[in-house]
Amino acid sequence: MDHHHHPQHHHHHQYDGGENDYMQQEDDWDRDMLLDPAWEKQQRKTFTAWCNSHLRKAGTQIENIEEDFRDGLKLMLLLEVISGERLAKPERGKMRVHKISNVNKALGFIASKGVKLVSIGAEEIVDGNAKMTLGMIWTIILRFAIQDISVEETSAKEGLLLWCQRKTAPYKNVNIQNFHISWKDGLGFCALIHRHRPELIDYNKLRKDDPMTNLNTAFDVAEKYLDIPKMLDAEDIVSTLRPDEKAVMTYVSCYYHAFSGKQKAETAANRICKVLAVNQENEQLMEDYEKLASDLLEWIRRTIPWLENRVPENTMQAMQQKLEDFRDYRRLHKPPKVQEKCQLEINFNTLQTKLRLSNRPAFMPSEGKMVSDISNSWGRLEGAEKGYEEWLLNEIRRLERLDHLAEKFRQKAAIHEAWTDGKEEMLQHKDFETASLSEIKALLKKHEAFESDLAAHQDRVEQIAAIAQELNELEYYDSPSVNARCQRICDQWDSLGVLTQKRSEALQRTEKLLETIDQLYLEFAKRAAPFNNWMEGAMEDLQDTFIVHTIEEIQGLSTAHEQFKATLPEADKERQAILGIHNEIAKIVQTYHVNMAGQNPYTTINPQEINAKWDKVRQLVPQRDQALIEEHARQQNNERLRRQFANQANVIGPWIQTKMEEIGRISIEMHGTLEDQLTHLRQYEKSIVNYKPKIDQLEGDHQLIQEALIFDNKHTNYTMEHIRVGWEQLLTTIARTINEIENQILTRDAKGISQEQMNEFRASFNHFDRKRTGMMDAEDFRACLISMGYNMGEAEFARIMSIVDPNRLGVVTFQAFIDFMSRETADTDTADQVMASFKVLAGDKNYILADELRRELPPDQAEYCIARMTPYSGPDSVPGALDYMSFSTALYGESDL
Repeated sequence: MDHHHHPQHHHHHQYDGGENDYMQQEDDWDRDMLLDPAWEKQQRKTFTAWCNSHLRKAGTQIENIEEDFRDGLKLMLLLEVISGERLAKPERGKMRVHKISNVNKALGFIASKGVKLVSIGAEEIVDGNAKMTLGMIWTIILRFAIQDISVEETSAKEGLLLWCQRKTAPYKNVNIQNFHISWKDGLGFCALIHRHRPELIDYNKLRKDDPMTNLNTAFDVAEKYLDIPKMLDAEDIVSTLRPDEKAVMTYVSCYYHAFSGKQKAETAANRICKVLAVNQENEQLMEDYEKLASDLLEWIRRTIPWLENRVPENTMQAMQQKLEDFRDYRRLHKPPKVQEKCQLEINFNTLQTKLRLSNRPAFMPSEGKMVSDISNSWGRLEGAEKGYEEWLLNEIRRLERLDHLAEKFRQKAAIHEAWTDGKEEMLQHKDFETASLSEIKALLKKHEAFESDLAAHQDRVEQIAAIAQELNELEYYDSPSVNARCQRICDQWDSLGVLTQKRSEALQRTEKLLETIDQLYLEFAKRAAPFNNWMEGAMEDLQDTFIVHTIEEIQGLSTAHEQFKATLPEADKERQAILGIHNEIAKIVQTYHVNMAGQNPYTTINPQEINAKWDKVRQLVPQRDQALIEEHARQQNNERLRRQFANQANVIGPWIQTKMEEIGRISIEMHGTLEDQLTHLRQYEKSIVNYKPKIDQLEGDHQLIQEALIFDNKHTNYTMEHIRVGWEQLLTTIARTINEIENQILTRDAKGISQEQMNEFRASFNHFDRKRTGMMDAEDFRACLISMGYNMGEAEFARIMSIVDPNRLGVVTFQAFIDFMSRETADTDTADQVMASFKVLAGDKNYILADELRRELPPDQAEYCIARMTPYSGPDSVPGALDYMSFSTALYGESDL
């Protein structure tokens, strides 16, 4: 039976680490009593070697796996070696029953380890059934060499595989996915060895395509240096398509046990080193602490006496040197010691923590070097330090005080004397006698500032006296001269106070007077300004030129002037009151001899100016009376001129209007023949021309009105401009109407239209001239055409409109209407007729050739056509074809324009 088709090969159970699930695979032993011979060979070799590697420890071996376990003795021994436990005593008899009993003891022990032995019975083992024997050994290997392998929560086979993948991960050319073909090139085995014992294999020399060398290298090295017997044959592995999984797994598990054992030893060594290292480090820290503590205590012991020495020196310099030494101590010598003390405490705490963490007893420093001892010493040091600097400074201050006081007196006295210099002259100055009010206010402010300055200096004078007093008490050698100077300063101070008071009073007195004058000035200014404005306004009004156009307007002006005259007495009273204020100011100035610098600051108006303007107003009043009388007369004359013009214009205007209407009627109403109308119109023309002198006379009156600058006339609605335009229109209309009648006669005669037809046209036209403008608009015209029997669409009507209204004004005149009607009734040529004629010449084609034109027409006419025809571009076109149709249309289009 070909093993490749057996289900076993497609059916490898996973064991997921549950209770003995890894045994499920062993069901295969039942189902397949025939083992692949290659696999069987590999298993024999591997399992035999594996068993021997353990039996060796009990000083025995097996040669033939299915023979040597038959009596059960070596089997029980093997189990004792690998489990480290004793089994029940074996039976020594040679009979089959004894052997079965021993094998059963072995199988029972295996079962007691939680292994289910499926269909493996003692009889088959005793009978030497190779298949069953191998199965049983595999069960043992699984249970004792593989089951306990656990890597990251996976166990047994998966764990072993994961361990292999981990260990070979750095090797790019190794990829362990299973326990058969992943190992065929031998690099997996070499990688495992190299990873743990790199000195045993020169891994870089190995080649993937040389599996024999690789496998043999690994097997030899493992046997020689790792105590792993050769359990596989390189030739078998290379020549088998797929090596036996159980054999490979058994062999690989030996590597795992070899190396993981080594790891345990390393871990133990590391742990010991760690413990020793902790002890050494702690001892070093203890030594450091003792040394630091000794040094620090010694320094404190040396420093305290120096700080407690309080014998004063005699010179200031010596005392200052002491202070300098103390500063150096605080700034340079003490800070590092503060740091040492702090470091010492930190080290002590760190050390105690480390000891506690590593389960060691706490550290006890030697006598007198406890942290508390150091703290106590340090406290004593700071006590000694505390008063020392204060003492030094007090001594230095005492020596300094006398020198300082004398110097301070000299300085303050000098500053004060410099300040008072020139102050008496300043206070006696009479500058206020010539000052203005604003200057006085400034002087007062300045004086106030001086008074507060003076008050501020009071303090210094008192200080000077106090210093002099203290120098006296300390018996300063130069006290007499100090006292004399102090007296001088105090006397002068009193005198300044008196002068200040006097000046203050004088300034305030002057301010009161100037404020009174200022009030009067302000009142003068407040009243003088409006009065002055009133006078200037009055002068302007009295001299105001006036333009009036009516009697009513001049009467209005006269009334206003009379009202103004009535206000003059009141104004004179106000003038005198204003001048009175001015006199009052003059009186105060004389009485108190106040210096009046300059003019009134609130106004530029002075009494002389007021009087001058008043005189001018009084003089202008009668002049104004005269002007008003003259203007009144002129306005009466203008009114006469207006009436004269109006009387004529009111006759001429309506006359022109009437004439216009009559002319309009003549041309529309058709009394008699066109010739009769003409005669009638010519008579009108004459009567109009005879009317010209009346127009000329009106022009003369109009000129007089313009020269008198009269711009309006309420007696008439006709202006000269109206009359002129009307007159010109009348002349134009009569001339144009005569011309229209003449044209109608011409049209009638040329087109052979009878007077009746003419009258009919006129009647139609008048009927449809609905707005009576002498013209029809487009809609009227369309209605007219329809009434005369025309039946036309939009396009046709548009064509007719373009003929009768070529300028697109939207209207049709009577002349255009007649021209159109006469053309429509008379037998004239049209574009269509010309087009038809060309078609005959062209032999019924839609185009014509130049040669045909030259043949049929006189030379100059042929050339005229050829020059103006455009090339023809219809579907039947030929070279040189000319378009006679658009040419024909164009002929009439142009003639209509």
